[in-house]
Amino acid sequence: MENMENNFYQQELRQEQGFAGISLNRYMVKTFVMMFLGLLVTFGTAIFFSITEPGVMLLVYGLAYIPYFHLVLLIAQLVVVIAMSAMIQKLSPAAATACFFIYSVLTGMTFTFYFLLFDLASLILVFAATALYFGGMAVFGAVTKIDLSRIRTILIGGLIFLIIFNVLMMFIPGLAVADRVMCTVGVVTFLAFTAYDTQKIKTFYTAFQGDEAMLKKASVISALELYLDFINLFLYLLRIFGKKKN
Repeated sequence: MENMENNFYQQELRQEQGFAGISLNRYMVKTFVMMFLGLLVTFGTAIFFSITEPGVMLLVYGLAYIPYFHLVLLIAQLVVVIAMSAMIQKLSPAAATACFFIYSVLTGMTFTFYFLLFDLASLILVFAATALYFGGMAVFGAVTKIDLSRIRTILIGGLIFLIIFNVLMMFIPGLAVADRVMCTVGVVTFLAFTAYDTQKIKTFYTAFQGDEAMLKKASVISALELYLDFINLFLYLLRIFGKKKN
């Protein structure tokens, strides 16, 4: 009887932990922890460079004069995600993690001019709002029974709209008055992406349960996608509600 109870307990434990020896909840927590560490690196880097020597300051200020820098940043983010997803079979878990944190540092360097351009209290308020909205959508994505993969086409369409609209604004100055509309579309798009990418963590967990290395790499990809959702949501909210320094 004791052996039967032990076997039953071990079977239940294996089902809870999955084939890779980690439960779904722990897997999701580890993914979000990595995502938040990436954000910590980014914002820490931005703060560091915003208070460093004048020579570095001038270099960072130069980024602010790149035309439509936010568009360049958005396209660069898409390229990074596509590239890492394409190379996921070749990258080791350590290499994928290193790429994620290197990208976080580089993004932090480019973020420095936002810390120089906007009032600190405004940045803190927008960051808090971003965290609140992001957290709410992440919880929704984790608990909902709705299959969010069905909205993938709509989300991709939203990204294409944002890129095309930004490009048109470069050549048609009159469209600048619709900037707030575009920012609102951006906020809605990346809120939806947050729920979608959160649910996708569970999809990866189910697909790669038998492969520990792929589980780890998929976790890095998910952390990167959620990190980019947060960053873009923050930027669009900042453009709507941010208060620039006098």
